Amino acid sequence: MYTFICILPVMLLCSRKLGKCNNTISLLFYSDIISTVEFNHNGELLATGDKGGRVVIFQREPETKTEPFSQGEYNVYSTFQSHEPEFDYLKSLEIEEKINKIRWLPQQNAAHFLLSTNDKTIKLWKVSERDKRPEGYNLKDEEGRIKDISTVTSLQVPVLKPMDLMVEVSPRRVFANAHTYHVNSISVNSDYETYMSADDLRINLWHLDITDRSFNIVDIKPANMEDLTEVITAAEFHPHHCNLFVYSSSKGTLRLCDMREAALCDKHSKLFEEPEDPSAHSFFSEIISSVSDVKFSHSGRYLLTRDYLTAKVWDLNMERKPLETYQVHDYLRSKLCSLYENDCIFDKFECAWNGSDSVIMTGAYNNFFRMFDRNTKRDVTLEASRESSKPRAVLKPRRVCSAGGKRRKDDISVDSLDFTKKILHTAWHPTENIIAIAATNNLYIFQDKLNSEMH
Repeated sequence: MYTFICILPVMLLCSRKLGKCNNTISLLFYSDIISTVEFNHNGELLATGDKGGRVVIFQREPETKTEPFSQGEYNVYSTFQSHEPEFDYLKSLEIEEKINKIRWLPQQNAAHFLLSTNDKTIKLWKVSERDKRPEGYNLKDEEGRIKDISTVTSLQVPVLKPMDLMVEVSPRRVFANAHTYHVNSISVNSDYETYMSADDLRINLWHLDITDRSFNIVDIKPANMEDLTEVITAAEFHPHHCNLFVYSSSKGTLRLCDMREAALCDKHSKLFEEPEDPSAHSFFSEIISSVSDVKFSHSGRYLLTRDYLTAKVWDLNMERKPLETYQVHDYLRSKLCSLYENDCIFDKFECAWNGSDSVIMTGAYNNFFRMFDRNTKRDVTLEASRESSKPRAVLKPRRVCSAGGKRRKDDISVDSLDFTKKILHTAWHPTENIIAIAATNNLYIFQDKLNSEMH
């Protein structure tokens, strides 16, 4: 199992007036809570979205001869307001500015593109750099004002002159008015021309160049809403086959769909579902079996899902049961009543693969996050906290003991866990052992110690 060290603890307590981040701890504002984290395809950029509708992009620093250990550090690259609060007057409904998901498009040129969405509207953003400016216009003066043509007596060739590097973020497309319910997922297709967006009952397919229409490819809304038994919780395209996608449901099922079979994919190609043990059935069974996240492996062979208590790996060729099941925090089974009362049982934890699909990661409570090695079957619990946020500090494994169990030194009792501190959003660098952990309003970036020593 990897030994991670902290390379950048970032306190995302940003002043809205100043528009900059400061490393001081102050009152926690709802708008500062991180709601999504996403690396781009080469891992050089990392984007976070928060409940205030802002997107903060971090850029990885290149290694230098004077600072050989600087590689891996991420510094703020750009910050912009992606969404604003809205009000639907027809439905008397407030629409939050909270960023639900961010997805990067593969880089095609010098600029970067990303999709961001709140509950209703998806936006495509262009992120580009400018370090030169044109000077010497014939018909404009230095202030940019149009000259009197009668004063122009000669022609000159405009030239590009160096300027301080400026990062420009501009909206390129707005995809709106296609979802009745809250958008929970967006996923870019491997054809790099289309993407899909999913809400509780429908999945729509969009072309990146067309904003005024989309194609409905899944619709599970019953004719009578009283007959509603499940909702869509997450959806993702296959990483290599542009015709395949998967979506998960609140009943704990996964449906693999093939867009070649029919225009409307209400009939799935494969259904992945684990039979319930009747002896283990309880009032909470359906709630804790709801899948909160689903991710294809980089190879495209496996699916990783997260429900409330477990993470599961499914083989696309085996539908009847998961290939592997990992207990994330089984010690909470005795706490389900209190977790139901404080609504924590409805928390939606995400999950992530490492670059080689050999290790999976997901979050837990008390700012803990869990890693499971699929080859050795070893697992580790680590903590993202201010105590471990000193640069180059090594993360120490943590252990939670059940109530009444034997307690060793440094063990934490399940009764003393802080359920207000939770790791819901995580991301793993696509090729290296660098992870990003969102802990409420703080972003932590950790790197494998072996990797850092190699640089």
